[in-house]
Amino acid sequence: MKKLLFLVMTALLVSISAEAQYYPYGRTHHARKSHSSYRHHYRAGDTYGGVRFGLGLSTVNSDSPYLDGKKTRTGFVGGVVLGTRLSDMTPLYLETGVYFTQKGGKSETGGEKFTYALDYVEIPLTFKYKVDLGDDVALEPFAGGFFACGVNGKIKDYQNRAAYSSFSDDYRDNFNRLDGGIRVGCGLSIDQMYVEAAYDFGLANVGKDSFDDTHTGAFNLTLGLNF
Repeated sequence: MKKLLFLVMTALLVSISAEAQYYPYGRTHHARKSHSSYRHHYRAGDTYGGVRFGLGLSTVNSDSPYLDGKKTRTGFVGGVVLGTRLSDMTPLYLETGVYFTQKGGKSETGGEKFTYALDYVEIPLTFKYKVDLGDDVALEPFAGGFFACGVNGKIKDYQNRAAYSSFSDDYRDNFNRLDGGIRVGCGLSIDQMYVEAAYDFGLANVGKDSFDDTHTGAFNLTLGLNF
């Protein structure tokens, strides 16, 4: 599965690089001739691509004491993005992409300790507004949503020295594969360099027990390049 994810991300990156031959947002030499404002550089339909890598701090919040992860899990976040400008009048962009993200949490209840590793392929869809701060520098707040599908992960029961799949259908006390929710955050671009802080609010009940709401949450900090 991880090899397949790597091949998919590689293919998307090649596609983005090809598309980015027209990338006014990617700071081509033509775009550098003027730095007065974004409206002088770009037009509706202008497209950019990018890569993102970083770390996330995630939790699992649940009504069930078994699944409620009161401690965070630190995991890897990485992927590719593609964005396009929506209007000539304002620097408003629509951005999507494909990420591999490691979520989960840690809990301790009744003297029993558990860790939950939840690895997802995640597709965000956000609206981003670029505020020009100067030559090739922009502040980029954004808001939107995300859809995620669990592809890997383990629940570890330390007291019983047991481990089993986070998404297996053979167990009741584990997780559904599909997740989704709201994503908000802000980025800062300096020329082609990019740094971003974002938070995912999981809205889907990812626990198999419909009577106990179980939701994911994750704060992600990533670095990257825009093309």
